[in-house]
Amino acid sequence: MSNTIKSINEVIRTRRSIFPPSYIQQEIPRDIINTILENANFAPTHKLTEPWRFTVFTGEGLVKLADYMGEAYRANTTAETFSEAKYQGTRSKSLKSAAVIAIIVELHPEKIPEWEEVAAVACAVQNMWLTATANNIGAYWSSPTVTEALREFLGLKENQKCIGFFYMGYHNLGEVAARRTPVADKVTWVE
Repeated sequence: MSNTIKSINEVIRTRRSIFPPSYIQQEIPRDIINTILENANFAPTHKLTEPWRFTVFTGEGLVKLADYMGEAYRANTTAETFSEAKYQGTRSKSLKSAAVIAIIVELHPEKIPEWEEVAAVACAVQNMWLTATANNIGAYWSSPTVTEALREFLGLKENQKCIGFFYMGYHNLGEVAARRTPVADKVTWVE
């Protein structure tokens, strides 16, 4: 097996969801973030619509995102169900991250069904995740319940939707074991 195949297998099989509480205070260099985004740009795309769009939050942008997400939670929660802990937790996800990337799909309904555009964006996010993993950066994709409320905040066009956030940060976790059932249980061969 070539070194390239071994490396690809290792990165794919060691990719994990690493959450902000495990992140350490270390900035991700902009050139690495650009590489992550450049690799996202090479995802498969039906009819070459390239439907992925990204808004990157770093530095003070993370504070703006935390403030917005906290207030969106407050605005969409009744006084009876409001939780200060959830409010603070919503804010801390952004504040503990070195970077957060809003994941946006740009729809082309005249060309492609929405599910295909979302699938292409998911492939782009997987490329991002694998690149982050290869750079020892923890990451995870979260889809908050207030994604529609983000339209104005993110300046989305009519044909765009936010489908989540990609949180990233260097972390202090060791190796995390995979929890997968055997692939043989999920495959049918027809020969």
